[in-house]
Amino acid sequence: MALTSGDVDLDAFTELLTPRGLRALAEAGELAGADPVAAATTLRKTYDAALTSAALTQAGLRHRARAKFGADADRMFFTPHGLEQATRAEVAAHRAALLPTLPPTLPPAQAPALPPTQPPSGARVVDACCGIGGDLLALARAGCTVTAFDTDPLTVAVARANAEAFGLGERVTVHVGDAAEVRPEEYDALFADPARRTGRGRTFDPMAYSPPWPVVLDLISRARLSCLKVAPGIPYEFIPEGALAEWVSYKGEVKEATLWTGAGVTAGRRAALLPGGHTLTATGVTAEVGPPGRYLYEPDGAAIRAHLVGEVAELVGGRLMDPMIAYVTSDAPADTPWAARYEIEDIIPFSLKKLRAALRARKIGNVTIKKRGSAVDIERLRADLRLSGENTMVIALTRILDKPSVILCKPSSPA
Repeated sequence: MALTSGDVDLDAFTELLTPRGLRALAEAGELAGADPVAAATTLRKTYDAALTSAALTQAGLRHRARAKFGADADRMFFTPHGLEQATRAEVAAHRAALLPTLPPTLPPAQAPALPPTQPPSGARVVDACCGIGGDLLALARAGCTVTAFDTDPLTVAVARANAEAFGLGERVTVHVGDAAEVRPEEYDALFADPARRTGRGRTFDPMAYSPPWPVVLDLISRARLSCLKVAPGIPYEFIPEGALAEWVSYKGEVKEATLWTGAGVTAGRRAALLPGGHTLTATGVTAEVGPPGRYLYEPDGAAIRAHLVGEVAELVGGRLMDPMIAYVTSDAPADTPWAARYEIEDIIPFSLKKLRAALRARKIGNVTIKKRGSAVDIERLRADLRLSGENTMVIALTRILDKPSVILCKPSSPA
């Protein structure tokens, strides 16, 4: 039995919240990392099989959740599916902080004159499909009063427990209910994070979301202000007209897209980098195309998803080597949080024989392989290169004016 396997049923979870259950959970936490069979045997000396299983499963989920929630994970409760769907804490906090910076949705007489770093006092937010409550925690911590819904009674119990664990019970109310029955017009703002997993695994088709896309569109059409979390790869044709779409990257990895809609929201595209809080907004600039320079820039994935490569090129005074490839080049170095910079040593036509010879001549024993616009299998190429040497190099497989090419370079960005 693995510590993270299996779901907890509602009765077992309810018992887990009792003083006896919390003791079992604490003991299970101390056994994290131990042999699963030995851990179960140890707990079974004091607790029944159902509570033992629930405690060990929850302890394992808390251990996994530290990557998303940090130290808060040790006080939270999870389901396996809920943890998979949950937003990373830093990203949820970033989104919750944006609520007051958008046009006020309260009537003018009630709209408080607060700095943009503070939420409207008591702003009423409905979370239409709250899951285990990661986002509602961020909203409540930002000062909002949250009414949340989920169709699964166990998930609702977990979300309630998480609100109570952080003393937010007075700001949060969680109900069993279908998102389609939510009345967003009765609140100041709607938040929705549709489930993106089916019985066959993760789905990238918004029509397969739960609730399905037509229900989501109906909800946001009736909301004064709506914030919709979607997969970062959402097809552009699904973005509602008039929406402000933001792609969020955390430590170089694109985590999600958020669609804001409502009265006063300015349509557009932007990207955000966390930590750091850098934002980049679409200006409509088009990058020039020109020959490779001394430096290569790899734009952050959020900027690429938001179609802001032209804006990144403008930041570094650069150009594209190919109009269809998101690699930027320049003759002089420029620093920006929006792109990693590399110094180009050579550019050669793609050929395994030529590449192998070039790396052998430089005594390269380890390579970081990147690619854009190339169908080459990276791991197979790595094996075929038969590297040997004490030096390292970055190689970028790409197209330059439709010619398969390899850029040999080394990191140049400041530490």
